[in-house]
Amino acid sequence: QVQLVESGGGSVQAGGSLRLSCAISGNTYVTYWMGWFRQAPGKEREGVAVIYTAGGNPYYADSVKGRFTISQDNAKNMPYLQMNNLKPEDTAMYYCVLTPPWAVDANPMGEGSYHYWGQGTQVTVSS
Repeated sequence: QVQLVESGGGSVQAGGSLRLSCAISGNTYVTYWMGWFRQAPGKEREGVAVIYTAGGNPYYADSVKGRFTISQDNAKNMPYLQMNNLKPEDTAMYYCVLTPPWAVDANPMGEGSYHYWGQGTQVTVSS
């Protein structure tokens, strides 16, 4: 019953910025993990950034550390992804994800931990 709808994707030049948003509906979990995965053409899906709403530091893929920042809206705990200094390698479909804490295994960045996925928003970065 959880629905996730991403927005904010688009086409930018290398070095530019985008901010992704994820609208959440139907969620009844008080605390949960949420964040972003991506899948580039011809590549495996990978975790980009995830956070736990009950606290703790965000997890980031090494490739985006220092450039991307995950945050949450205080009213709805909806996740945002601020993407700065974008590179062509960041081109991918970006997916919002959410899961209850008991579903998370030893790897919070593993796709198997996440029960709910959005439809994706495309990010294209050109040089």
